[in-house]
Amino acid sequence: MNKPIRTALVGYGSVAEKMHAPLISVCPDLDLVGVVERNSTKCGEKFPNVRTFKSLEELLDADFADLICITTPNEFHYPMAKQCLLAGKHVVVDKPVTIYSHEAEELEKIAKERNLICSVFHNRRYDGDFRTLQKLVAENTLGDLVYLESHFDRFRPQVSENWREKAVPGNGITFDLGSHLIDQVVLLFGKPDSIFADIQKQRKNAIADDYFDISLFYPAFKARATAGVLVNVPTPKFLLLGEKGSFQKFFLDVQEQAFKDGKKPEGVNWGVDPEDRWGKLFFENETVALPTLPGDYRIFYQNVADAILKDTLLQVTLPQTISVLKIIEAAFTSAREGRKISSVEGGW
Repeated sequence: MNKPIRTALVGYGSVAEKMHAPLISVCPDLDLVGVVERNSTKCGEKFPNVRTFKSLEELLDADFADLICITTPNEFHYPMAKQCLLAGKHVVVDKPVTIYSHEAEELEKIAKERNLICSVFHNRRYDGDFRTLQKLVAENTLGDLVYLESHFDRFRPQVSENWREKAVPGNGITFDLGSHLIDQVVLLFGKPDSIFADIQKQRKNAIADDYFDISLFYPAFKARATAGVLVNVPTPKFLLLGEKGSFQKFFLDVQEQAFKDGKKPEGVNWGVDPEDRWGKLFFENETVALPTLPGDYRIFYQNVADAILKDTLLQVTLPQTISVLKIIEAAFTSAREGRKISSVEGGW
């Protein structure tokens, strides 16, 4: 394959416009050449060299791209990713990879049989606060750990017109933000022994779940992943407790706001957390500000390109995301039945 890799987007909603397209455009080994937009030409207006197609079938028939990035609503992830893989294309799917774990298992089988790359856009692995947390855990700064609390709270009291809040398959906050938070916990600590979940619709007229609180249990350790949309006070993004002290970090990664502001993901200062947003280490006799490692979503697409061109190991793999999906499936069962679900029962 000649460099750079011909790359196309399927769907051009807010996340594709503000995040995927800019990230692809700055990756030296990717060339954004096509987009599937049914009702507009927004991508082509911003990127004049991009050709607009009205359907995925039209894009595939034209054989216009070698890597296809699917950013459609969740219910279309599986059929579209399968269609692309069967057409011999490498694939990136926005998270969650599919709604059901058995669908993701089928995608893994097809990708493996055809020697194709299929990855999932778990960009939150490259948040500065999470990278800092990874470093803390790896260096055993707090000694034996007992508890992690991971939040992604917002204040959005009105139900929106976004598809995630409508009566469609794969809707709701658990599939949306839960995918990220569970993926981070599993990446840090491995698969849990069991989980317990509380999933609710807290706002009036809510159709989709808008709150979750999921506990993941390990030997001598518990992680709690939670998110809600009626939280109008600061909550820690991360709280980590250990025998030697604690770590607390507020504020979301700066990249999200930078993308919303239309900033291009370039330069050495991209993803750098200002000092007043750093987390703190609380030891028995002192409190220390801990510089946040820079966040960098650019790593994701560069890794995908390297996996295609150089056989570099893929960082976000389908088996990893299948485990996350099985935990999410178990979380809905746990919330519905009010009980713990073991890893044996959940199959992750």
